[in-house]
Amino acid sequence: MNDNIINVQHLKNYLGNHWVHSDVNFTVKHREIVAIIGGSGCGKTTALRSILRLMVPTSGTISVFGTDVIKASEKELLSVQKRWGVMFQSSALFSSLTVLENVMYVLDEYAALSHRSKIELAKIKIAMSGLDLDAAYKYPSELSGGMRKRAALARAIALDPELIFLDEPTAGLDPKSAGDLDNLMLEMRKNLGLTFVMVTHDLDTLWYVPDRVIFLGEGKVLADQPMTLLHKNTHPVIQSYFSGHRSQRGNDAK
Repeated sequence: MNDNIINVQHLKNYLGNHWVHSDVNFTVKHREIVAIIGGSGCGKTTALRSILRLMVPTSGTISVFGTDVIKASEKELLSVQKRWGVMFQSSALFSSLTVLENVMYVLDEYAALSHRSKIELAKIKIAMSGLDLDAAYKYPSELSGGMRKRAALARAIALDPELIFLDEPTAGLDPKSAGDLDNLMLEMRKNLGLTFVMVTHDLDTLWYVPDRVIFLGEGKVLADQPMTLLHKNTHPVIQSYFSGHRSQRGNDAK
């Protein structure tokens, strides 16, 4: 039985008068945590945006839950989008809404529940993200960076998705907050059976969280391996990426 829930085949993207992707291929299985990394300009975020259908790639196929998201109708795409959640790098919370209202916004859009049920469900999601209940009534500007990330994650899981996309989830966080978020991802995978796809530069996260790391470079996937193997990969681009002293941090984490 094929348990791939994401299947990217021959993805090509031509942007800014050059090929960002010339032939990108990878899969993600149910309950995996997969990280996408690479040097600046390699197309990590472009690949994520293509999967999310925030942009239409030049060519290739992208299947999520068995649906070709590139060719899908609006109705078909919506049915797939309800099965995933997204946490953007900036958190993308509505500044004029409280945390509770931010989470309820998704429920108001897509869930056929009573207002009271939406409030209770939103509170549950906020608690699941590791926030205290009093944070539910605060505005994003009143939260620390780590709390905003958790609030964004609470909104991402509002509809009980099976798949979560994260763009630089630990960016801007202090080490403890970043570590807490790492642990939260692992707990959610264990307790809820979630699948995670993340774009990140955080080497501590890379050593600790993902099952596999997809390394993009030269317009394609240069490696698709656990971090323990990727760090030893002899490809020059990969070796250059890990050549700095910062890449050694977390080397013994796994």
